[in-house]
Amino acid sequence: MSGIPQPDRATSQPCPASHPRVLISALEPSADLHGASLIREVSRILPQVRFVGLGGPRMREAGAHTLDDLTAHASMLLGTLRLVGRALRLLHRLDRLMSEQQFDLGLVIDSPTLHLPLAGRMKRHGLPVLYYIAPQTWAWAEYRHRKVARRVDRAAVILPFEEEYFRSRGIRADYVGHPLFDVLAAHTVDAELVSRLRRGGEPVVTLLPGSRRHVVQEVLPGQLEVCRQLARRFKQARFLLSLAGEPVRPAVHTRVTGCGLQIEIQEGRNPELITAADLVLVASGTATLEVAYYRKPMIVMYNHSRWAYELIGRWLIATPWLSLPNIIAGRQIVPEFMPYYRSADPIAAKAAEMLSAPQTLERVSRQLDELMTPLIKTGASANTARIVAEMLQRSVDPSPDRQTSPPPVTHR
Repeated sequence: MSGIPQPDRATSQPCPASHPRVLISALEPSADLHGASLIREVSRILPQVRFVGLGGPRMREAGAHTLDDLTAHASMLLGTLRLVGRALRLLHRLDRLMSEQQFDLGLVIDSPTLHLPLAGRMKRHGLPVLYYIAPQTWAWAEYRHRKVARRVDRAAVILPFEEEYFRSRGIRADYVGHPLFDVLAAHTVDAELVSRLRRGGEPVVTLLPGSRRHVVQEVLPGQLEVCRQLARRFKQARFLLSLAGEPVRPAVHTRVTGCGLQIEIQEGRNPELITAADLVLVASGTATLEVAYYRKPMIVMYNHSRWAYELIGRWLIATPWLSLPNIIAGRQIVPEFMPYYRSADPIAAKAAEMLSAPQTLERVSRQLDELMTPLIKTGASANTARIVAEMLQRSVDPSPDRQTSPPPVTHR
């Protein structure tokens, strides 16, 4: 881990000095996906731009020179403390890289635990900084907005209310849309698969246990216990499980095998499994927006350490709700059991209550439709790419009359 890291051999061709260079960092699988989409959009309008930094396989495929990859070790909430040693070493390495090489823009995506310190170092090296998917200071640890204001030049935010929230606190923010909606809008749901998944069972319950190993380990046992209780209540119930990918495969199969239930596991089929469901049990996170996109009733679950929450978390959380649909709505639309729960019994009781009352499921679907219809905007990557182009123009050529500005941020 010592010394200046070298790019992957397949992407290690030197960049001509005339090419603008962006130091980019994405630490989560979702940020890797959104970073790759952004890189492609920037390359479409500014093919000469080169991206170097931290990222995963999708960003490498998009053309980034990756120095290290933390996406396979991504954590949620206070779990990021597990990576603090490695993160500090990475910050020192990036410091040295910025001292020895010329960059024109710093770009960080999500993950404020590491990216706010990195943004501060980027500023000390004279880089303008763009924060894409800005820290949710409105939800917890609100004092962080002062750090954002000092360390970030612009923020590309993904929820409509965030633009005014950050601007009122002295941070130049632009609402660009949520990148998840671009991905979902491009997907055509396989109606034949949905029909097959619904055959032979009623009600249909889908489990989304998360895309990270530690989240699966914390959430899936409770989801399975809920399903066991539902199976006793609803004799024809059918259970589906969406497998996020190879990193969580062992954790999922270990817990599903021998649980006493018939559960069909599908990989990479979230839209179909959500569409087929009467009710979704979903781990807290961006997946809740995906479920809401399809207007499906859900119960949101997360079972983090009770002691970590009591000692630290409860002093930092700034909203009465913790799941994204409820936070955005400003009220409870969907039941949430988080940040921890002592027993799955109340969750199973709530699930049974919802499944026994079609009018309740219809009401939740209607409320999700009212929430999502004005929220869904596509073009997040293209809108953010325009901001990147504008900031690069000002960084490489600060003269205001040399070129015209790129087109303003709009929604497709």
